[in-house]
Amino acid sequence: MRIAIWQKSSYCGEGEACIHLAGERASGAIHLTESGDPRGAILTAAPAAFHSLLRTLKKEQDRD
Repeated sequence: MRIAIWQKSSYCGEGEACIHLAGERASGAIHLTESGDPRGAILTAAPAAFHSLLRTLKKEQDRD
């Protein structure tokens, strides 16, 4: 698995636990990890599944 460069979420403040994202160019897969242990657990999602996750999170945010 060849992962592109990890990028920190733009919603993350300094010193907070953050989500990091990386894309895999060949398959289009999206990888997520937590900044506290960036080489630990890595969640991998297909682009359609990742977009569904984002859409759901945005709907939940609009409820608040």
